[in-house]
Amino acid sequence: MKQNAIGWFDIYVNDMERAATFYQSVFNTQLENLGDPTDNRVIMKSFPTDMAHYGAGGALVKREGAGPDTGGTIVYFGVEDCSVEESRVSRHGGKVMNPKMSIGEFGFVSVCMDTEGNLFGLSSMK
Repeated sequence: MKQNAIGWFDIYVNDMERAATFYQSVFNTQLENLGDPTDNRVIMKSFPTDMAHYGAGGALVKREGAGPDTGGTIVYFGVEDCSVEESRVSRHGGKVMNPKMSIGEFGFVSVCMDTEGNLFGLSSMK
């Protein structure tokens, strides 16, 4: 079976409530509590996910021994127009690192930092 390279992502956090509030506010969505598939020490809140549709699902994760890291892998969230979500980042405690910019025929991207110090991207065709 052929599939895309990314099937799931974890965004590590130190303060789950702060991080959940940030992402819910920026993306105007509700995260869902996700049961820990391995043990009782991991707290997870997932982004709305429909595995039957294109794209990867993912979650905020609080796990002992793992935490946020700046400069690692960047997850780009697909949105209608980067400028909409980008406009919510600073007022909810994050930082816009690189404002919306053209990437030619591939549309536009913004790079931001969340309340935990993780970099994340926004990607749109508008």
